[in-house]
Amino acid sequence: MKEAILYEKLGGGKVRCGVCRRRCVIAPGGLGFCRTRRNESGRLYTLIYGLVAGLHADPVEKKPLYHFFPGSLCMSLGTLGCSFRCPGCQNWELSRAAPGGPGGGAEELSPEELVRLAARYKCRGVAWTYNEPSIWLEYTLDGAKLAKKKGLYTVYVTNGFMTPEALELMAPYLDAFRVDIKGFSEETYQRIAGVRALAGVLDSARLARCTHRMHVECVTNVTPTVNDDEDELKGMARWIRSELGPDTPWHVTAFSPHQELSDLPSTPVAELERVRQFGLDAGLRYVYIGNVPGHQAGNTWCHKCGALLIRREGYDTSLVGLKGAACARCAAPLAGRFA
Repeated sequence: MKEAILYEKLGGGKVRCGVCRRRCVIAPGGLGFCRTRRNESGRLYTLIYGLVAGLHADPVEKKPLYHFFPGSLCMSLGTLGCSFRCPGCQNWELSRAAPGGPGGGAEELSPEELVRLAARYKCRGVAWTYNEPSIWLEYTLDGAKLAKKKGLYTVYVTNGFMTPEALELMAPYLDAFRVDIKGFSEETYQRIAGVRALAGVLDSARLARCTHRMHVECVTNVTPTVNDDEDELKGMARWIRSELGPDTPWHVTAFSPHQELSDLPSTPVAELERVRQFGLDAGLRYVYIGNVPGHQAGNTWCHKCGALLIRREGYDTSLVGLKGAACARCAAPLAGRFA
């Protein structure tokens, strides 16, 4: 165990965790909601420092990040637990597992060994993903510091529900913030995540982009009958445009039946195309359709002249129309970070 770096001591041996916006008050011997932080005699400890439950050299497009060093590999890793309880979670084996509990198998990996593995597998960066990385704060902070010293980029694939204090600690060492926006009302978030999280998620995305100057891309998994309300989706598109900027990529992805949502249908492609149009109509320049292999809206097109800039076939990425970070035909800049 390692003592947590963000918590407040309260009376009676209780502590208040400062990692996610639940701000759990934890009695002695108790665990926070994520089940990865325990109060031991009035001190809060993380139970998952260095515990890695998933580790892969992934294409960065898998995160998905489309305007961030396209075609590169990133060493991607996750641990156990989550600050949400999403009923259709694709990575439930990790997000719902507790350290030491059933299904909680994980192996230790030091930050130093993580950076060495990234170099060994020719990864351009490191991404904390698969489950919510902010609950792994102490480990991701140490790893990000080392990664930056070695010239690696760093990525959070996140639900966006960390506290401003946690985000501020990570910000100097974090390059990209790939954030889920699961709905656009507190009621929708309550259904999906088990907590009224919308205001906190939007605040984190705004802070990451506007205050900390990270590269931000947003994802919405369009789930039939759950978060597919037209007014909410249009409002979400307008919010991304006005608060994060028109160059912010928005990925609208197809839902696949899973876990407690196994009775729902997959998202029709026509519905994804309709939602994509909401984004374009709101003034977003880059709205992508995800989880539909071969769809033309998985490619990047110049917002000015319409030329094909980046072709994606599965996770094979070809920079076909770029000259530096601009369109080779009309010289319009492509927002993002590129080699």
